Amino acid sequence: MLVATYSCYSHAATTPQTEDKVTESADSSDFVVITDVVPDVILEIRYFGTYNFVGKRIDGYEQPIAYMTKKAAKALKEVSDDVMKQGYRLKIYDAYRPQKGVDHFVRWSENVTDTLMKNYFYPDLDKSVLFEQEYIYSRSGHSRGSTVDLTLFDMNTEKELDMGGTFDWFGEESHPDFCGNPETGEYTGGSSPYGRSITKEQFCNRMILREAMMRHGFNPLSTEWWHFTLADEPYKNTYFTFTVK
Repeated sequence: MLVATYSCYSHAATTPQTEDKVTESADSSDFVVITDVVPDVILEIRYFGTYNFVGKRIDGYEQPIAYMTKKAAKALKEVSDDVMKQGYRLKIYDAYRPQKGVDHFVRWSENVTDTLMKNYFYPDLDKSVLFEQEYIYSRSGHSRGSTVDLTLFDMNTEKELDMGGTFDWFGEESHPDFCGNPETGEYTGGSSPYGRSITKEQFCNRMILREAMMRHGFNPLSTEWWHFTLADEPYKNTYFTFTVK
């Protein structure tokens, strides 16, 4: 089926970070509480609560707050100021993630009988394939402290901007290039093998967030519209272990 195309914006492509050597650290001295630097953000720390793909509070999240490296938080403040001028606020689902939280995800993925939240986050997938299809990793860029999962909150409607899908949805519907080309901002339409689609408005809403994050030094991820990492992150190969408290 041929579908009309629309343009939302344009930008240059980015290249994923590579890692050569991995170390762990419990030193939180170069981290800040995000709301101390970016007071306008809204927090909905999903892994502190039970509305997440596991269905339980995740290990290492003892308070519903968010940490980032000082450098990443400073860049996020620039993003916040940018989107505030457009009528939005940033809403954060997750930022720094302790290694023990990642380990919790791995243990959960190995227990294939625990499918409590399957209908909400991965209805099209058998849980046994989540690790091999790279929905779950033994390491996460979040543990390096300069990655954030977020969306936009519309100050006019007082609701989250409609992105056409929920945070942590396991499927191609979460990809930035679903129903469009994020490199050109063109909406192309179409649908997933399961008949799901997003509208032009929903695609363009994703692009508003993407463009703002990239404009201030964050790289997007090819599989999650909500996930961004500071391009010049200070700890490219260090994974932190301190608890969120």
